[in-house]
Parts: sequence; C-alpha cells; structure tokens
Amino acid sequence: MRGVPHVVRGRYAPPVPRHSVGVTSADGSALYAEVHGPEGAPAVVLAHGWTCSTAFWAPVVRDLAADHRVIVYDQRGHGRSPAVRPAGYSTHALADDLVAILEQTLAPGERAVIGGHSMGGMTIMAAAERPELRARAAAVLLCSTGSADLPAEARVFPLPTPGARRRAHRLLLGSRAPLGPVSPPARWALRYATMGPGATAEQIEACARIVHACPPGVRARWGRVLHDLELTRGASRLAVPTAVLCGTADRLTPLVLARRLASVLPHCAGLTELPGLGHMTPIEDPDTVAGRLRELVRDHLAPAPADERKTAGRQRAAEQRRDNEEEAA
Repeated sequence: MRGVPHVVRGRYAPPVPRHSVGVTSADGSALYAEVHGPEGAPAVVLAHGWTCSTAFWAPVVRDLAADHRVIVYDQRGHGRSPAVRPAGYSTHALADDLVAILEQTLAPGERAVIGGHSMGGMTIMAAAERPELRARAAAVLLCSTGSADLPAEARVFPLPTPGARRRAHRLLLGSRAPLGPVSPPARWALRYATMGPGATAEQIEACARIVHACPPGVRARWGRVLHDLELTRGASRLAVPTAVLCGTADRLTPLVLARRLASVLPHCAGLTELPGLGHMTPIEDPDTVAGRLRELVRDHLAPAPADERKTAGRQRAAEQRRDNEEEAA
C-alpha cells in the first residue's frame, strides 16, 4: 500500500472514535471495531463493502454520532482487521463476523439498527437466519447491494449478454493486480466503475484512497466470493423491517438488483432510488443514507428506559476499564 489509506481533512476524513474494540470471530479471526457517539444513545451498526474500511462510513458517522452510538468495523482482511487463511473467506465467515460484532459491542439485550453497503449488505443477508441477528436487529438498511447474479447484472463491462458479462466481471472480481498509487488515471477508472457522473473530486479522492489500500490478495479472495454469491434465501428470511437504497447509475450492483431484492424481503420498508448516483452511496449522498438510518431508528428502535440505559452504560464502562487494565498489565 502506498500513501495514507484515507483522506485526513474535511467531511470524508474519519472522525476520532470514542474508543476502539478488538473483537474475536467464531474461527478466532481478529476484527477491529470503533465506537462513536454518546453512551446510552440508540445504537447503529455499520458494515462496509468490498475493498473498503471503517473510513468509508466517515460522513455518515459524523452525522449520526451526534445523537446515536455508532459502531463500525473492518471486515476481515480490510483496514485494521488482519487477513486470514484462504479458507476463511466465505459468506459464512461474513455472518460469523457480524454476529461477533453484535455480541461483543452491544450491551446484553441491546438491539440496533444495522446498515450494510455492498458486501456489508450481503453480510446482513448471510446472517439473516442466525438467532443472534434476529435478537439484535431492530431494522436493517441495505445500501447498493444485491443477493445474487452480480457478475451477470453488473455493467462495468456493458457487454450484450449475461454470459459475456459474467466472464468479464469474473476477471475483474478475481484480479490480484496491484492498483498502485492514486493517480489521475486511477481516479478516472474508479469513478467510472463505482460512482455517478456528478461525483466531486473530494468524493473520488476519498473513495480512491480507501479502495487502493485494500491488499490485492484480500480483494481477489472476496471477489471470488462475490462472483458466486447466492443469498436470495437469506434476503427472504430477514425478519425485521428492511429498507433498500440504490443509485440509478450504479454499475456494480445495478438498480435491477435492488428492485429484485426489495421484492423478496418479507418486511420491506421501502426502496429509495437516488437519481444519477453510483455504487458509493454513503459517500456520494451521506445525508440521505444517514437520514434513512435515522428514520429506521425512530420508527423501530424504541429508546430503552432510563434505568436500563444507565445499567448498560455502567457495564460498558466497567468492560472498558477492565480492557485498559489488561493492556497496561
């Protein structure tokens, strides 16, 4: 990796978390997580997409953290979560990791609104039948994602037949080619593949820094998982109110996938179509993404009674003190 893995100034620079958390998944894999916002506030958990990191959610976190407790984490192999052995890349692992985040960052009995972008949305669908997700999720937001047929429907290579698109996108998803430094041609390619025509230079730079920081081997292993993705059953088993959001100019997970996804959800809370936006909706239109999350919190996550919030806050404070003492020792 060359350069800083994210921008360091402006709206798209990651805010400083209140504290970070080390989480251990079911197979022993280590995950990096951050907690933002005030103790006792309604909880929102965010899962990023392929080749991204916690930094991708920066503008959404800045908005929500004023009055929500926002938990973001790096998917395995991304950001500050270490890469794992080749067998550790699967939709089952995605579900394991999300369950671990929920169980180890939320207080006992606490529920949250869970948002996922791209592979983060697929993570939620992969975990749909897990009892831990059903117990913890009050509502879900699926941003710029799909449950199946990604290579056939993607339009990065606008070839005339599904078979031809499938073959071309297989090469893209499985490529181990290093992306190199963030150069003008690299910015142009990233904007073309992942963003709408109205994306600003600042937004393109923020996305390029994050994507170029993803190790090529990790990118290729997760890309192969995405190529063979089939999570329609999981989507049809999401037993909580679930909103869908997609840009109409999304080439990676086109609008047809969002509409198909909304049609199989048992409790669809609406499909938001963002005209002219591409795949990177949390950066291209963070106000709308944060707004939909706020609406889901308002409508489906009732605030806990004051005494329960105080108890949960004391429990988390005690856990943090214990972690600090262990680190000092």
